Amino acid sequence: MVQPLHLIKLCVGAEQVEDLARWQKNPRALGPDALPRHVTRMWPKRSAELLADGSLYWVFKGVVLARQRILRLDEVIGGDGIRRCGIVLAPEIIRTAAAPKRPFQGWRYLEAKDAPPDLPKARKGDDALPPELDAALAELGLR
Repeated sequence: MVQPLHLIKLCVGAEQVEDLARWQKNPRALGPDALPRHVTRMWPKRSAELLADGSLYWVFKGVVLARQRILRLDEVIGGDGIRRCGIVLAPEIIRTAAAPKRPFQGWRYLEAKDAPPDLPKARKGDDALPPELDAALAELGLR
């Protein structure tokens, strides 16, 4: 049995999870099947492990705060004729425990054992913490 493997990626241009959710409602962020996708230059070599229930973990301002399940990898040919990888994601954005992450370029593999746990579903009336406070609590090991 293949163990799930995840990807981790900086969510460039977004300061909080709500920014990502807003962007993914934009037709430019959706594939032809109306599912959100992230197009990347490099094709993951470990795709079988990613497709075994893997997720894309999003880093906001130096802190992992959310993930989305990876549904499949689609070939996308850009206007320049170059083959790219379209990472097709489940529409649901799942919040995770805040986990600090140093800056990096592109995406990286994330082993399941190193992935932050999911947070319980929010109750009505719960407010999201500001990213700076969430990051500070995570740095102290309190989140």
